[in-house]
Amino acid sequence: MLAPKSVAFVGGAVAEMSIRRCLELGFEGQIWPVHPDRETVAGFRCYPGIDDLPGVPDAAYLGVRRELTIEIAGRFAAIGAGGCVCYAAGFAEMGDEGQELQRQLQQAAGDMPLVGPNCFGFVNYLDRCALWPYLFGGERVESGPALVSQSGNIGMNLTMNQRSVNFTYVIGAGNQAVLGPGHYIEALLLDERVTAIGMYIEGFDDVSHFSGAAALALEKGVPIVIVKAGRTETSARQTSSHTSALTGSDQLYDALFRRLGVVRVDSLNRLLETLKVLDRAGPLSGRKILTLSCSGGEAALVADKAPDYELDLPPFSDGQLAALNAQFPNYVTVSNPFDYNTSIWADRAALEQCFTTSMQGDHDAAILIYDHPTVEAEEVDEWIVALDAFIAAHMKTGMPAFVLCTVSELLPTELRDYMIANGVWPLQGMDDGLFGYSAAAGFYARRAQLANGVSLPRPMGSPCSGELTVLDEWESKTRLAAFGLIIPECGAGSAGDVPDLANRLGFPVAVKAVGKAFLHKSDLGAIVVNVCNEVEAKAAVNHIVHSCNEHGLRAERFLVEKMIGEPVAELIVGIKRDKQFGPALLIGAGGILVEMMADSRSLLFPVERSDVVNALESLAVTRLLNGYRGKPAADVDAAVDAIVAVVRFAEENWEVLQELDVNPLMVMPDGQGAVAADALLVFADR
Repeated sequence: MLAPKSVAFVGGAVAEMSIRRCLELGFEGQIWPVHPDRETVAGFRCYPGIDDLPGVPDAAYLGVRRELTIEIAGRFAAIGAGGCVCYAAGFAEMGDEGQELQRQLQQAAGDMPLVGPNCFGFVNYLDRCALWPYLFGGERVESGPALVSQSGNIGMNLTMNQRSVNFTYVIGAGNQAVLGPGHYIEALLLDERVTAIGMYIEGFDDVSHFSGAAALALEKGVPIVIVKAGRTETSARQTSSHTSALTGSDQLYDALFRRLGVVRVDSLNRLLETLKVLDRAGPLSGRKILTLSCSGGEAALVADKAPDYELDLPPFSDGQLAALNAQFPNYVTVSNPFDYNTSIWADRAALEQCFTTSMQGDHDAAILIYDHPTVEAEEVDEWIVALDAFIAAHMKTGMPAFVLCTVSELLPTELRDYMIANGVWPLQGMDDGLFGYSAAAGFYARRAQLANGVSLPRPMGSPCSGELTVLDEWESKTRLAAFGLIIPECGAGSAGDVPDLANRLGFPVAVKAVGKAFLHKSDLGAIVVNVCNEVEAKAAVNHIVHSCNEHGLRAERFLVEKMIGEPVAELIVGIKRDKQFGPALLIGAGGILVEMMADSRSLLFPVERSDVVNALESLAVTRLLNGYRGKPAADVDAAVDAIVAVVRFAEENWEVLQELDVNPLMVMPDGQGAVAADALLVFADR
């Protein structure tokens, strides 16, 4: 379907527009218009119906209203067409009625590949075929990145980019009624001319299918770069725990992409810059860059920006420093970033010598900061001198070379083409360009880490449709302790039992009301800490009973716990069942810092101990765990053990666990363990 030799175009104006786009691109296959009332369309003989076609088409473009789309798609499926594009809107994006029509369309298509509905279609620049009615940019290429966009308009706009990104395929996925992201990735991987795959996606039809396709792309060395819309949308929240407030679908997409080596970007410009580097520059060895500029301001900008994108600016070697200092007057400071000043401006030999010396070190890439003037004047030739010197130095040293303009439009097309022809790659916009380089370098590093294969996410299991059962703190802790989670010494009983329980445990203790109504104890005044004797224990019970009464609640059962010492840090460890991903693990800063810092990392199952360690190390709270400002280091191994115990519990209760919340997990000084101070479990009845 994506590289057809024959195409049937069904409909009037929209179909005719698509035929013209196909001809403009240079399509040389068979074009068969279908229309019941016209003799010709776009100059081609028109067939009155599908049964009148001279053969079975490899692809069909359906530019008709939605009800007729269903009927015609079914007819093409019946005769064995290679696939079809459905232009019409008004399907699942339009509510219940549209969803029913989309279901009918899926049924009509059967096993036939179908793009859309509610889409423009696709353009194949390699084989010069366009099943796409509207304008598009780009040109015929021999190889390059492909683009899959759920939005046709975004796809169209990206084809007109002025960033030297020429696509091999552009596919407007639309509603993804039949074909989803996984299908497109699998198909594009069959074409060795595709060097990378860019995607604009609003939602995934099948996470497991996408995961398998993305793992195959990583194995083949074809990077996937995604703009995933919907960062502000979170999964449906329940008010029972902090885990629900912190874990949303977007965080889980981040976790999915990290696992699969997929590069996630946050803008269309960065999508283009990253694809450009991945397509043009080949494998990058790292993030150690050298930057060259004739301006101190540009050097200062790079120095400020590089850490934001995890880029390093290592100094020159002693030999390079000596050689460079010998080339410049004493008012030029030789450093990285290197402002080589205007002392050698327009001096081709001096520039080439400077650049060559600078590019003979251990940096992974050299970046010349260069903005080309937009005015016409003889002096503009002086700018080209610096560019030619940089190209010559690249050819002498073999160091990967990039030209970065601080203002994205100040690298005109002809200049970008000139750089590319000489093996130097243009980066446009200070932030976008540095991001693109770093993201590409990160892809190659991540691929090396995953050289032994990707661990695909565990299938979510059957959806939970029964009533929810919430276990109180006492029940939750007891269940989790059986899997190795350490909890405080404790006991539970009635109000009258509290003094005896406290005496048995030894003071000081904490007294808490327990029950399904007391999930947020602090808000209800349902907890008293540092109770030091029997008198205080009785007073604590009276305080809790009175406070709960004021909230319309009755406190009848109490949990008494031995007080825990002062922790080094507090963590939250949680599980939340997502409607797309199933149970997912959350690790983050806990206690009062939970929502203040939102310092957390989500992980998809399966979860290994090494994943837990890496997640902890990525958190800001790890500075506390490692001993902050003279404070003792925490028992990190015990914290990891506790999280692994939660992971085992989730795996054993995979089908029924809806939610789990341990907050805080109190991580004590090294050698003193990690203790769950509070816990909550929610199960779904089957």
